[in-house]
Amino acid sequence: MSLERRAAMAALLAHRGNDLLVVPGLGSTTWDLAAAGDDDRNFYLWGAMGGAAMIGLGLALAQPQRRVAVITGDGEMLMGMGSLATIGVQRPANLAVIVFDNRAYGETGGQPSHTGNGADLVGVAAACGIPTCLDVAEEAALADLAGRLKVFGETLFARVAIEAGEPPRVLPLRDGAALKERFRAAIGEKA
Repeated sequence: MSLERRAAMAALLAHRGNDLLVVPGLGSTTWDLAAAGDDDRNFYLWGAMGGAAMIGLGLALAQPQRRVAVITGDGEMLMGMGSLATIGVQRPANLAVIVFDNRAYGETGGQPSHTGNGADLVGVAAACGIPTCLDVAEEAALADLAGRLKVFGETLFARVAIEAGEPPRVLPLRDGAALKERFRAAIGEKA
């Protein structure tokens, strides 16, 4: 069973509150986040493939009073899998890493990804020491994950099984300097 990705993103962030910072990966998670509602607390990455989880970890450590959700795809997580080991060692209680897994490299033509051939991201995250690891493939589990994003108690990893598909792209601002400045202003940091 798989979920529709844009609906899954909207459901996860429907009640995000004021202190949730979101770092999407490249491609579809960025477009889905923008479609769910652009927000100054979204830190979009352009040209940083594989870096979303580590940027999220840095934010979680630097902003321990805020919740941080990294929402990325299976291709990016596979590229930056070593970040799960670092996150498992650091274990910030305010960090969630959520992987939208369509079992394909959607940005390069839909070739099967390793998750479609047996790579188990939930198992890898658990083996790296991340205390809460979830495999989400149905609406009830997605609702549970959305509820967990409201109040963190420990580092969380979730794989969300999504359908492959190409809804119309919703592109957020692409100016890196402007994105940085608006994000800093949103979290109360001065330039």
